[in-house]
Amino acid sequence: MSDGSTSPESTTEIGEDPHEGGFRAHTAITTERGGPRYGEFSEQARTLMDNVRYACPTPELADELIADLEKINAKLAAVRIDEWHSPSGTRIDLPARGNITLPPFEVTEVNDDGVFASVTFRDFHLGGNKAAHGGHVAVAFDDLGGYASAVAIQGVSRTAYLTVQYRSITPLNTPLQAHTWAEKVDGRKVFIKGTLHDGDRLCAEMDALFIKLDPGQQ
Repeated sequence: MSDGSTSPESTTEIGEDPHEGGFRAHTAITTERGGPRYGEFSEQARTLMDNVRYACPTPELADELIADLEKINAKLAAVRIDEWHSPSGTRIDLPARGNITLPPFEVTEVNDDGVFASVTFRDFHLGGNKAAHGGHVAVAFDDLGGYASAVAIQGVSRTAYLTVQYRSITPLNTPLQAHTWAEKVDGRKVFIKGTLHDGDRLCAEMDALFIKLDPGQQ
């Protein structure tokens, strides 16, 4: 479920998010959290995910890799912080804001017609026969739909429902064009539409409802 918390109005780092037991009232957006090489770090993590998806190690190599990953995980565990201050999801200079749980996308334009982005589903996102998994397509729509909701209401929303119609194969490792927009706002209800294209070919369409959160609501 997307939080719909990315808004073009939130462009500066703030000291402490006053979420007060509910959702954060502001979104901390930054290009500095995690340091100047956080983008490289995220890319290495994505490459690891891609390679693991297809790898078939020997038992001996598996033993070696497990030992290496245990060391890496121990180092990462030592620097874990809370979600409100993590670089992941706030680095607007990186694909998908540095959030490796999302298919990497780059927002190319935001205007009165909605949010436009370039999305690439990688090897990790394989569903079968060189096509992206439908669940990953839905995840991309959920986040970009949340962005369109935030633009429309200048606030935070939650996904109430999201329906995807898969019109044709969504290819891997191909820059695709995503477009999401608010079709209607009715009180706290934000009705969102979306499309995903490979050139002129429609891969998928999205229909969703987001609900604007009241102050202090989770």
